Amino acid sequence: MKLKYLLILSLLVSALLSVAQAALYTYSADHDVIGENGSYTIQEGDNFLQLAQDLQVGWQELVDANPDIDPWIPHAGDIIVIPTQYVLPTIREGIVINLAELRLYYFHPPAMPADEQRKVSTFAISVGKSDQWSTPLAATYISAKHKRPSWYPPESIRQEHEERNDPLPRIVPPGPDNPLGDYSLRLALPGYLIHGTNVPEGIGMRVTHGCIRMHPIGIEKLFAEVTIKTPVNIINQAYKAGWMDDQLYLEAHSEIEEQALAASSNLTEFVQMIIAHTDNAEQFSYTTFWEQGYQAARNKTGLPIAVSQRAKK
Repeated sequence: MKLKYLLILSLLVSALLSVAQAALYTYSADHDVIGENGSYTIQEGDNFLQLAQDLQVGWQELVDANPDIDPWIPHAGDIIVIPTQYVLPTIREGIVINLAELRLYYFHPPAMPADEQRKVSTFAISVGKSDQWSTPLAATYISAKHKRPSWYPPESIRQEHEERNDPLPRIVPPGPDNPLGDYSLRLALPGYLIHGTNVPEGIGMRVTHGCIRMHPIGIEKLFAEVTIKTPVNIINQAYKAGWMDDQLYLEAHSEIEEQALAASSNLTEFVQMIIAHTDNAEQFSYTTFWEQGYQAARNKTGLPIAVSQRAKK
């Protein structure tokens, strides 16, 4: 009986992994929500740090989606949400990096210009720490691609390591000690890369020196897909809204700290977003669930929540 239980558990985890790692979705102009959330039953010895890696989701998004679960010592038998449903960002070209969401989207070029069905891949990422190491907002592009790159630590990072009695060489060659991992995509924004890592446990956190860090599986896929000159937009979109099957979904995340200081604290952005998505009164009638919307905006679980329903007149 125990062997049968372990086999079933292994098959379940394998199925979840295959879904999470696929990361490729189809969308259309009138379909703004991709994927669907999953669930997982906590086993003895599990913790979110390991589960985030296994399921190819980010640490922070797993924590946000399960606010009532202890991420370090979850109870065996607890059922958690695997946050693998996403409202697409407003920009839908090339690579879009949403700092608030700690997630990267790659909008694949259409096979034919007239194609209505488009493809998008999405990956959990780590971004810059606050203060001097924040990842900047920018509109840029991929300027170079490198397999098995060497790392040339900036003087500021070498100084930081010196202060910790952990000196860095001027050049770190390819290999297991290289924090860039096996692949890097250089941005035209001087000093910034999208790259892999030799410490995947940190994916989905604000822990880098400004670069965009990806899981080794994710960067390998992205590296194979993108070309030089692929546009890259780095945004901070804490609220996203989009339609799916005549329901409007809202997805809310915490703003990056230093950029949140300039943001309104009275949910104005969230209200304006819903109004903007329900302004076609000539064609549709709308029923908006404001209380659900306010709860989603306050709780910031990162899970898409239905906040309005439309019907053709």
